[in-house]
Amino acid sequence: MMHSAAITGSCMRGGVRMNSIGNEPSEELQLIRSAKRGDVKAFSRLYAGIYTDLYKFALYTIRHRQDAEDAVSETVMTAWEKMKQLRKDESFRSWMFTILNNQCRKIQRERKKQYAADAYETEDPELEKRLCSEPDYAGQHDVRAAFGVLEEEERIIVAFSVFGGYQSDEIGRMTGYNPATVRSKKKRALEKMRKIIEPEV
Repeated sequence: MMHSAAITGSCMRGGVRMNSIGNEPSEELQLIRSAKRGDVKAFSRLYAGIYTDLYKFALYTIRHRQDAEDAVSETVMTAWEKMKQLRKDESFRSWMFTILNNQCRKIQRERKKQYAADAYETEDPELEKRLCSEPDYAGQHDVRAAFGVLEEEERIIVAFSVFGGYQSDEIGRMTGYNPATVRSKKKRALEKMRKIIEPEV
């Protein structure tokens, strides 16, 4: 069974958050500036470095592999098209996660509408449960099951923290909550998850 550390990790090394491609921040900034000028190779390097975290964020937020892949694909396309609109080069990573979060919310809204229509036609109350039971690409079934007990906003906050490595104030700016609310919601969410990952004997 997976230890709770799996849900409290971050993108930090030696107390300092690494950039999305694991190199010196100055190198990433150079790639970002090149990408803003239309350099496809530079953007591809940025994308390759952040893909895993983007995919994990989408997978654990949406809980469906194909939808997660679609969300990441749409995010990359949107980011490339709007690259010149990135105001602060150092905010590239949070900008990407914000775009992805919006894509995830869009897909979830569309799925809810489809589920409602399908449920009406099939009268199958277990429909959503079955559709959300895709095997986890990473094989982390216990963590994924734990994410399943969270409310949507709780999943988003934990995903930003775990896969994005963001602090409460940063998550607050991206979600519209104040830092204290983020910490409170994250604490409750992690407590829910630990009950699934580390059940009492």
